[in-house]
Amino acid sequence: MRTRLLPLLIILMAAVLLALGIPLAASVAAAQQQRVVVDRIDDTARFAALAQYVTDTAGGANERQETLSSELASYHEVYGISAGVFYRNGTDMAKAPGSLVLPGENDTGEVRAAFDEALTGRRSHDPKQVWPWQRHSLVVASPVIRDGDVVAVVLTDSPTGPMRSRILHGWLVIGAGEIAAMLLAVGAALRLTGWVLRPVRVLDATTHAIASGRLKSRVAAAGGPPELRRLAHAFNEMADNVEDVLEQQRAFVADASHQLRNPLAALLLRIELLAFELPEGNQEIASVQAEGKRLAQVLDDLLDLALAEHTEATMSITDIGALTAERVAAWTPTAEAKGVRLVGDCPATTAWADPVTLSSALDAVIDNAVKFTPKDETVEVTVAANGGTSTVVVTDRGPGLTDEELTRVGDRFWRSGRHQNIKGSGLGLSISRALLAAGDGSITYDHHEPHGLKVTVTVPRSRPLR
Repeated sequence: MRTRLLPLLIILMAAVLLALGIPLAASVAAAQQQRVVVDRIDDTARFAALAQYVTDTAGGANERQETLSSELASYHEVYGISAGVFYRNGTDMAKAPGSLVLPGENDTGEVRAAFDEALTGRRSHDPKQVWPWQRHSLVVASPVIRDGDVVAVVLTDSPTGPMRSRILHGWLVIGAGEIAAMLLAVGAALRLTGWVLRPVRVLDATTHAIASGRLKSRVAAAGGPPELRRLAHAFNEMADNVEDVLEQQRAFVADASHQLRNPLAALLLRIELLAFELPEGNQEIASVQAEGKRLAQVLDDLLDLALAEHTEATMSITDIGALTAERVAAWTPTAEAKGVRLVGDCPATTAWADPVTLSSALDAVIDNAVKFTPKDETVEVTVAANGGTSTVVVTDRGPGLTDEELTRVGDRFWRSGRHQNIKGSGLGLSISRALLAAGDGSITYDHHEPHGLKVTVTVPRSRPLR
């Protein structure tokens, strides 16, 4: 979630900084150019004031013209700015030597446009904005007015190198400020997202822990926005209620199973005594005895299931190869008595498991495989390691299950309609699943070709990170 929220915040902050920085950069460029333009306007006004006294009549005209030319030459030499004064017909009144040439009337350049505009009696418009990547010059023109008439025009053509350097320097300062602001914004976004999402991560981890069977896990509502703290508090209350309900359910199953065992045992004893009074081989009494034993087995399985769901596993590094070989050896006599071959391939393989609960789960799985495998068929038990997990695979050559039945296998009291005549309560695989879940393991079911069932018990090879 952080990887989605953080880029969004950064993009929004970058957009805000760009929205502020771009106008600011344009304003800096405009200010620098306006400063140069104002200076040029002052200069052209001063030269226009000198030029209005230059006349073509005899007297001091030549001397004033020479003074104006000297001023223009000094101006060009000191500032590197081309400047000149031109009569209305385009001839030179005075200019710095070799500095500025007035284009012809048909020219559409900036110099000619500024000259023509000044002939109308007003200063030329401000030049277009020059950006640092452009090498344009700034042309400013002012009219020379004598007796209310425009007699000449003062032109200046300024190089923009220094101005563009100042603009670029200002932009670099703005860019550095933008980068610093962006870094601060990213830091603030990291702190903000961490503050907001920390309770969410804790809630997610706690939810996963509860879903994995660790019902005592709770959310520490110590940080984050008030809404998330209220959510954490509500989640803890919900978890408490769920744990209480499950505990009551388990206690009821365990208590009911335990309380029913003594009356049932007394009832079975009385049935045994009654059987002595009836003729030997009575089918009805034998049926009653079988049903009573079946009920006793169901009660024992219910008690085992309640204990399995409530038991905390004692985890350790275990050689599940040796443990599985031991269970295979223990069930071999039972399999042989039924005419079933029970074989195991159990190399040394370590895993993170509770030996007691894993043994009980394997007993239930192997018992189920032997029970449903016909005579002269084989049940295979294979131990292997696969990356971060270790597996025990039990395959049989029994009738197997359909795709629909595979989705229900392991449910409490569920048995296939084709197997109702086989002894069992339908709780064995449910007990296996509960025992494995307590030890961070799992159990899955699949088809075994050409026929039969494949049961895979999976346990982690190392301590899970929580």
